[in-house]
Amino acid sequence: MKQAVARLAPVLPLLTDLGTRFTQAGHELALVGGPVRDAFLDRTPPDLDFTTSASPDETEAILREWGTATWDMGRDFGTIGARRRVDGVETTVEVTTYRADAYDGVTRKPIVAFGESLEVDLVRRDFTVNAMALRLPSLEFVDPYGGLDDLREGVLRTPSTPEVSFGDDPLRMMRAVRFVAQLGLVPAPEVYAAMQEMASSLEIVSAERIRDELVKLLLAPHPRAGLELLTRSGLAAYVLPELPALQLEIDEHHRHKDVYEHSLIVLEQAIAMEGPAGGPEESVPGPDLVLRLAALLHDIGKPPTRRFEDGGGVSFHHHEVVGAKMTAKRLKALRFDKDTVKAVSRLVELHLRFHGYGDGQWTDSAVRRYVTDAGPLLQRLHRLTRADSTTRNVRKAQRLARTYDELEARIENLLEQESLAAVRPELDGNEIAAVLGITPGPVLGRAYKYLLSVRLDEGPIGPKAAADRLRVWWADQPESRADA
Repeated sequence: MKQAVARLAPVLPLLTDLGTRFTQAGHELALVGGPVRDAFLDRTPPDLDFTTSASPDETEAILREWGTATWDMGRDFGTIGARRRVDGVETTVEVTTYRADAYDGVTRKPIVAFGESLEVDLVRRDFTVNAMALRLPSLEFVDPYGGLDDLREGVLRTPSTPEVSFGDDPLRMMRAVRFVAQLGLVPAPEVYAAMQEMASSLEIVSAERIRDELVKLLLAPHPRAGLELLTRSGLAAYVLPELPALQLEIDEHHRHKDVYEHSLIVLEQAIAMEGPAGGPEESVPGPDLVLRLAALLHDIGKPPTRRFEDGGGVSFHHHEVVGAKMTAKRLKALRFDKDTVKAVSRLVELHLRFHGYGDGQWTDSAVRRYVTDAGPLLQRLHRLTRADSTTRNVRKAQRLARTYDELEARIENLLEQESLAAVRPELDGNEIAAVLGITPGPVLGRAYKYLLSVRLDEGPIGPKAAADRLRVWWADQPESRADA
């Protein structure tokens, strides 16, 4: 307990101040949930969550005197937020009235009922490790459901029965998966059994809420453990069905690798290649959601493209193209933003491009196209491509690494010579129109693409030469003959 309080030392003055204000007004206040759990794990709590016997109106009145601003986080749900700035340091808190929620089981909207005690409030929480509290300002530890013992044992249990807890909010099953990846906790047998039995109830949870939990899982220190539980429990079938679909039946001669296991290894290897948080962009600072999603999903096009060839071979022709479309469809269904959908699906589409490099036969033109096709995703593509090598053949692995080292060196050399990151034709749209005597429209677009291909194939040739090449191209176009 002393160690946990020591971890809270930086915020103890705040806890004491707020606790005193609420008790002097005749109310109870407690620090609850994640901050208490993290203190026992010797982690610095990222947020401070409070619960109180005060009504939302009473809470707002107290916080208005304490802070410089208050706002309604969800008055109907009992939550009031406040902010205070002292000596240039800004502190934000959220205080929620004791709750005794129930759900209608259909719309997922809670039927809000305010509770009468801290113990009643704690029993409605997802897991016992999150059902611990510190009364304020006394710092009395409250643990009616054995959360501290479960935390020591590394076990996830629910304050009420798992069936009741998950029935109240099925998203709690996703939180269980996330806590496996974040904190290394393991579901108790009865919790795991309930997850298997109730997995289909995730269908009534909004895609946005599921997405948010999936993101937290992927950005956790050990996402593989969580993803394995997601698959084993059956939850993945309602969240990311493409993941269990990777568990292809391996033929008796082992002519192709276990795609599911391979994808998890690629994810781990990609994570190992992330740079430190806050590092330069070239290092792909971690945790990087786009890279991790691409690593996990890069081969989801293999199951629908698998073919057993004559002679015993197995092929997955164009699985990168199919996989890119599948990736975009799944991420859109999970309500990911457009930029993330575009970036991840593009990486999936490009992840095999390097294998056409062979022993370095690519021309400078092909290297330019590799760079320009990747665009701002180049550093992530480097890492995804390297992570995609999971062969146990040491010589093959070393050869692939050397070959990619050579490709990266060529890219760096070209980048020094040319501004490939922003490669453009050597004539802009207005100049093209002037040379050809045409107006903006589809023909101008075709001319622009032609000059871009010249730029990629040959590098800089100068505006005059570009104009000459453009005139030669134009002479073969039907529009030029129509004008004649």
